[in-house]
Amino acid sequence: MYRFLLTPRWWGINVFVLLAIPFCIFMGSWQLGRFEDRVDSHREAERKPDADQQQAAPLDELLPVDKETSGRLATASGRYGEQFVVPGRELDGRRGSYVLTLLETDNGRMLPVVRGWMPEGGRAPAAPAGEVTVTGALQASESTGTDGVHTAGGLPAGQLGMISAASLVNLVPDDVYDAWVTLSKADSGLTPVPASAPQNSGLDLKAFQNLGYTGEWFVFAGFVLFMWFRLVRREAEAARDRSLGLDPETAS
Repeated sequence: MYRFLLTPRWWGINVFVLLAIPFCIFMGSWQLGRFEDRVDSHREAERKPDADQQQAAPLDELLPVDKETSGRLATASGRYGEQFVVPGRELDGRRGSYVLTLLETDNGRMLPVVRGWMPEGGRAPAAPAGEVTVTGALQASESTGTDGVHTAGGLPAGQLGMISAASLVNLVPDDVYDAWVTLSKADSGLTPVPASAPQNSGLDLKAFQNLGYTGEWFVFAGFVLFMWFRLVRREAEAARDRSLGLDPETAS
């Protein structure tokens, strides 16, 4: 009754099923692994010591910025130079701007330093003069997907939409670090800007998308197997009916 499974048509169906099910299981396992990696990264981020408990390290020792060094306290020395206002940034539910000043470090490279946050309508205080040493949380350059960035252009002179070396390269002649720091203690008249968690290290929407995709791939695997059993059963019943002379086509 099941000899039909050896026909060329069913060989094609069987090969498809034998390939589709392992592929779906592999993809589901891969997506589950991605979700578990994000969970582990989230737990590691929670286990990191608070900024007050960290030991500050020289900036160059923490570069390039990655999941391990993001948020670490970095120190750098130099003189403050050109200053920018980064508008459209919220802090504690209030809208305002970051005050970003470029620090010309001892090696000649410029380090973007967020000296603090001020509410809308505020006036950015001048940066301290002379040689300074700053300590702040190290942050990776922002991208177009970072919350609060302004990518539409058209900002007035002295304003910056995104904190990154790419956005500063055409505004300053010097080499700019592909990183920035936010001061642990803001300058007078400003509010400290807390460090943000590194991208893809928390249980965000993408993490739960991975979990959803895991379920979808496993459902696909089950659906393929279910449809194969259903087709086999229908074909077997048709073969049995034909053997008993109950096939409507032959009966007529």
